[in-house]
Amino acid sequence: MIQKLEPNQLHDHLEALSILLKDCVHAGANVNFILPFSKEEAAAYWLENAAPALATHARTLWVALEGGKVAGTVQLIHKLTPNQPHRAEVTKLLVHPDYRRRGIADQLMHTLINEAKDRRKKLITLDTVTDSPAQRLYENHGFKLAGVIPDFALEPNSETLVPTSYMYLQLGLD
Repeated sequence: MIQKLEPNQLHDHLEALSILLKDCVHAGANVNFILPFSKEEAAAYWLENAAPALATHARTLWVALEGGKVAGTVQLIHKLTPNQPHRAEVTKLLVHPDYRRRGIADQLMHTLINEAKDRRKKLITLDTVTDSPAQRLYENHGFKLAGVIPDFALEPNSETLVPTSYMYLQLGLD
């Protein structure tokens, strides 16, 4: 089940979201953090980055619940700069390693794209590790490659630099 979290519900799910983020980073997810990465550092991300944006309604956050547990999450940043009211960004699509290959990421992306349409966004953008399973997932949802930047970020568990792919989805709203 996909559930949209209201700003006041983040604290109710803080522990589970922190574990999810920590476990995904430890499993190799390249989502802005490097090892060692603690649950406390993960909680700081949710409290210092996500919570203020949720409180100002600049983004929307969903959780995927499986058996009452948080199995995944994704966020849509829909309030950008004044010259980009038509655009939104995908951030932190995460599925816990124990719940992968069950269609959760697809469900989260479907929900996110529908929300962007409901908000009358014409363009969704994101970045992801080039040639990763995540890139293929986004391509399956219609995202197209805008370009690749080499040596963009460190892998979470090494000093290896990896390229990132910038991708976009035009929603074709009139």
